[in-house]
This record gives sequence, structure tokens and C-alpha cells, in this order.
Amino acid sequence: MRYLLSAFKSKVSWGLLLLWMATLSSLAYAHGVASGDQAFIEQAKGLQLLPFIYLGAKHMVTGYDHLLFLVGVIFFLYRMKEIALYVTLFAVGHSITLLGGVLTGFHVNPYLVDALIGISIVYKALDNMQAFERWFGKRPDPKLAVWLFGLIHGFGLASKVQDFQLDPAGLVGNMLAFNVGVELGQLLALAGILILMSFWRRTESFHRQSFRANQLLMSAGFVFFFYQLTGFVITA
Repeated sequence: MRYLLSAFKSKVSWGLLLLWMATLSSLAYAHGVASGDQAFIEQAKGLQLLPFIYLGAKHMVTGYDHLLFLVGVIFFLYRMKEIALYVTLFAVGHSITLLGGVLTGFHVNPYLVDALIGISIVYKALDNMQAFERWFGKRPDPKLAVWLFGLIHGFGLASKVQDFQLDPAGLVGNMLAFNVGVELGQLLALAGILILMSFWRRTESFHRQSFRANQLLMSAGFVFFFYQLTGFVITA
């Protein structure tokens, strides 16, 4: 009876998680920009550095897809030097495609980009569970992977901003300011995540629960992937 009750609770927990993630996806479209922020961006004339820095930081702090990926990246990183390296690689990749996509007009279907972002979360969870070593006998280069997925994450936001009617005057400066805000928001969010992770790592349950935590992270990535893929099929 105790085993059956435990199994039931486990299934209920997984079901509630998936339901919550599906609801979250429907309410907060990945890399989306709030309607009020969109109106400001489209009405902005000339150089508006501080407002665009704020909007960039707000996007990152509320960007659940970014945050889940970063949680996966730093999950087993303990040294600040390593954390700084991986976060910098992600930031560089994100900045290249965000700025390049908006300024050059290079466009990628946003549903497909966000589906790949879901896969990036799945990849990092599998990497943390050492799945690639078991399957292929070798782990993909984690630094290169984080940089490449940073490029994809940047395209996600660029594909949304490209849909706005932007004033050419001050466009370069505003986009640079927006990107600075994104990176500042990333540091702010990362600081909070690291504080929570540091407390969790001190508990005896961390190593026992880490595998399940990455299973949940992988499940969230799959929810995002299938949600965005469904959107692509419906709108195609």
C-alpha cells in the first residue's frame, strides 16, 4: 500500500508539473514582449538608452526559457570562474544573433527558434544526467554547446523584435542598450539562482534529488518544444 501511495504521488507530481508548464506556455509565449512594452518600443523616437536597458533587463528576468537553460548550465558548476566562463559564452552567443538579427533583418520562423530553445533545455538536462556518455561514450563539448545555444536564444528574441515597427533613428543605439539590459538582467537573475542553488547544495538531499530535478528540467524543455512545434504547424 505504501508503494502504491508513493507511486501515485509521483505520478500526480509529474502531472501537475506538466499541467503547470503547459499553462505557463499558453500565458507567456517564449521570448514574447508584453503589449505595453511593445507599444513603447514602436512609439520610441530617437535614442532612448535607459528605457531600452530596462526593457532588456525585464525580458531576461521574466524569460523562463532563458532561466531554465541557465539553471541547467550552472547546476553542477561550483567555481565562480567556471560559472563566469559559461555565462559569458552564452551572453556572447545571445548578443551576436540578437543584434545581428535585428540590424540586418535576417529572419527565422519564431516558432521553430523557440522549439529549438526547448531542445536546448532538454540537452542541458541530459548532459547533467551524463546521458551522452552512456549513449555515445563521449560528452559533447559543453562550452561549444552553450555558445551555440546562446546563438539560438538570441534569434528567439530577434525574431520577435523584427515584427515591430522600429524608428530607424537611434535603432543601433537602442538595440545596443537593449542588449546591455538583457545581460544585466541575466546577471541579476543568475545571482538569485546561485543563492538558491548554494543553499540546496549544502543539504544532504542535493545529490539524491539532482537526477530527478534534471528529469523535471528535461520535461519542461519537451513541453516548450512540443508547444512551439504545435504553433508552427497550426500557423504554417
